Amino acid sequence: MRIYESFSRRGIDAPLLRQGSRSGWSKTFTAVTLLVWLLVCATGVGLAQHRDGDDAFLPSPVRSVSTVPSNGDVNPYGVAFVGDNFQAGSGPLKRGDILVSNFNNSMNQQGTGTTIVRVPKSGSPTVFFQGKKPLGLSTALGTLQVGFVVVGNAPTVDGTAATAGPGSLLVINNQGKLIQTITNAAIQGPWDMALVDGGDRAIAFVSNALTGTVIRMDFKVSSGGLTLRSTKTIASGYIHRGDPVTLFVAPTGLVYDDRRDVLFVASTGDNAVFAVWDAADRQMDGGLGTVVYQDNVHLHGALGLAMAPNGHLLVTNNDGINPDANQPSEIVEFTTDGRFVKQIPVDPAQGGSFGLAVRTTEDKAILAAVDDNTATLTIWTLNSE
Repeated sequence: MRIYESFSRRGIDAPLLRQGSRSGWSKTFTAVTLLVWLLVCATGVGLAQHRDGDDAFLPSPVRSVSTVPSNGDVNPYGVAFVGDNFQAGSGPLKRGDILVSNFNNSMNQQGTGTTIVRVPKSGSPTVFFQGKKPLGLSTALGTLQVGFVVVGNAPTVDGTAATAGPGSLLVINNQGKLIQTITNAAIQGPWDMALVDGGDRAIAFVSNALTGTVIRMDFKVSSGGLTLRSTKTIASGYIHRGDPVTLFVAPTGLVYDDRRDVLFVASTGDNAVFAVWDAADRQMDGGLGTVVYQDNVHLHGALGLAMAPNGHLLVTNNDGINPDANQPSEIVEFTTDGRFVKQIPVDPAQGGSFGLAVRTTEDKAILAAVDDNTATLTIWTLNSE
């Protein structure tokens, strides 16, 4: 396909890009769905808001842990899994760990959080990284197999949008040490990121809160850090503005589908999810892209974005746009052709749903999502056995 050809031209191995894809998962997911259905039938509990006969992904919560570190940082934003190919070395990270970035400090000032918390498969969370001011670690969080954690820094001076700076991308090694700070004129409040790992090459798609744009940054990757090869603005025109409650209303969640070379963009102010085609190849700004999902009944400020193993998209809602007190802090599941499937709440109050991530293995799927209201991470697990 074009994306594999494109990355081949850049020297990126196609098999590496296939890691985490949905191929080979259909039998496993069918078993998972059957298990959920049997449980539903046995207990008499229905799948709320389930329509169109689609096989839903969203399960029931099974684990909740605090994301508040020793320095008191709150407002967990980004969520990322440590992959099976991550070179942990002698560092604290283990494959399957969950990382959570904190955006606020202990005084709850937005854009001032300095920590990334490690949530192991079992046991208590620990601090993986603690940086120095000025930092505001955003939803832009990901890992590279070489052993790096990459996180967006969208700092403010006093917790208000008026004092927000352009920010940067931080590169942290597997020991939890900052090794590189990447700044660029195109980085303007890195709000979220989709990180495509190709071994010795990587692409970072970054949504910008200050400009309402999405950029593509192509990197060469080595054990010493990331070398920027090129930067392109591939999408623009999304609603973006400062907000006293959410700090920014701007394009946020990003999911990259390598099979079709399409980047999905959740834009909070537009309350919609868009598709930007030829994302890894395009050399020109594609504007907003194409609307994939726009549903004022179930969307209430589309925010974080992830892809389920059944090919559906999951989007969180910050309740800052089109709020509905009867549908607070929802994660909404929908198909890539725009059909609603299901929704579940993260918190009984509004404003709790933000970052999320999905990890799939041969025998299970794991969904992790933060609750900003309680500064916790909720983890759902589906087993095929």
